Amino acid sequence: MSLRTPTRRASLGLATVALALALAGCGGSSSTDCGLDGCTIAFPRSGEAAVSVLGIQAKLVGVRNDVADIEVAGQRVRVPVGAETQAAGFTVGVESVTASEVVVRVRP
Repeated sequence: MSLRTPTRRASLGLATVALALALAGCGGSSSTDCGLDGCTIAFPRSGEAAVSVLGIQAKLVGVRNDVADIEVAGQRVRVPVGAETQAAGFTVGVESVTASEVVVRVRP
C-alpha cells in the first residue's frame, strides 16, 4: 500500500469536512463562516438564535454586561467578550458584542 493513498484520503476527507462546514445550515438571521479550524457565528443580539455547525447546535441564549450566555451541544456557558471557555468538547469564544450582534467562535 502506497504512503500516498492515506494522505490522499485524509486530504479528500478534510476537503469534504470543509465543504460540509461551509454548507452547514443556520437558522434565523444568524450567519456562519466555517473552515477547517472552526466556525465564526454572527448571532443577532435580540432574541434567541441557534445554528447547526460542526455537527452540533450552538445557540445564543442572551447577553448581559458584555457576557454572552451560549449553549453548545446542550451545555450552557457564560463567556465574556475576548474570552474563551470549553463546552461539550469545543472551545467557545466571544469575539465581539455590539448593539445588533454577537460574534462567537466555536472550534473543535
